[in-house]
Amino acid sequence: MKKYLLQVFVGIIVLTLNVWAQVIAIRAGNLIDPATGSVSKNQVILVTKGKISEVGGKTEIPKDAQVVNLMDAWVMPGLMDAHMHITFNLPLGSLNLEKSYLHESSGLRALLGAHNARLLLEAGFTTVRDVGNDANYTAIDIRHAIERGWIPGPTVIATGKIIAPFGGQSHDVTPEMGPIWQYEYIDADTPDEVRKAVRRNIYYGVNAIKLVADENRFHYSQAEIRAAVEEAHSAGLAVAVHVMGGEPARNTILAGAESIEHGFDLSDELLNLMKEKGTFLVSTDFPKANLEAMGYDAGTMSDKIIDRLRRAYKIGVKMAFGTDVVVDLPGKTRADMSFDFLDTWVAAGVPPADILKCMTTNAAELFRIQKERGAIAPGLGADIIATTENPLQNIHALKKIFFVMREGKVFKHLK
Repeated sequence: MKKYLLQVFVGIIVLTLNVWAQVIAIRAGNLIDPATGSVSKNQVILVTKGKISEVGGKTEIPKDAQVVNLMDAWVMPGLMDAHMHITFNLPLGSLNLEKSYLHESSGLRALLGAHNARLLLEAGFTTVRDVGNDANYTAIDIRHAIERGWIPGPTVIATGKIIAPFGGQSHDVTPEMGPIWQYEYIDADTPDEVRKAVRRNIYYGVNAIKLVADENRFHYSQAEIRAAVEEAHSAGLAVAVHVMGGEPARNTILAGAESIEHGFDLSDELLNLMKEKGTFLVSTDFPKANLEAMGYDAGTMSDKIIDRLRRAYKIGVKMAFGTDVVVDLPGKTRADMSFDFLDTWVAAGVPPADILKCMTTNAAELFRIQKERGAIAPGLGADIIATTENPLQNIHALKKIFFVMREGKVFKHLK
């Protein structure tokens, strides 16, 4: 009996290795390079052990390869979202963060994250950056579960607890309640405290750092933000900063943070400074329906967002696509709402090719993973999607993604 079980076990291992070693050959009728906006016709992409091994028009397909026919499709690297909260959801019409602290456990939030991770991957988002509000580091647990193959999902870059001046993003919490925001935030009010907070997050497994610079009447100084940047960079991590404009934004840019998140009140002067310093804008350009769901004056806020995005694009600021969905609209999934943000980019006059670049090439650079993924090239992870129409002509074609591969494994193929 023991010998039989051993033979079965060995057989399973051999079968697994054979499947993993098998070459997948993708016939791509139209292969998009988002970095240049160019299209190569009739290409073959070979995928071996989760990575792209060869790409070309004259590439030979091995006899024993598994062939995927995408000759009628538009093939491109997987999409990336630079500003997500996959374990976080608020009720319609309210941005009361404190309710989630009191009524949702880390376990429940992790289950929400697993649900959203699957939806996002199947929609074509093969890499996402979760920028906090993930309870007690649950986005990192989601990342581990995906990496171990327990659940389907994208590559997750997680910032863990958000570092902020006292109070996080909470307001009017009574002293009797205590610092309940520390469920999701770390209070840090000096450069040394900021350094300690960064180290704490790194210890718990983050692969990016996020600060909130200006949520209250007090805001981070340049020295405090620089402390986070220096500490994060020493560990090879990028820094994202939630900031709207003014002096806090100037401090963020001059301190060397990789990205400004939101930046709704950025002046042309600050946008030009961002261009000079190479600071990314992750602009979280909410459609009107999302603004209404969060309780904002949708008309006024929408006009401001579109104007800021239009100016940033014309000035030439580096940008990466980010959504920041935190309220689920009735009848829509988190993935559906992510694609709704494309309407704002179109309204701001950003061409489809540049939008796609912000969702792939630029995001990979911001995440510091351009040598790992973000393009269809030999040596990179095989994160590949396909749609029925050309997104370089109509960016809304991304809503029709029918094929999704992440790290060489097919998660969706509707044809």
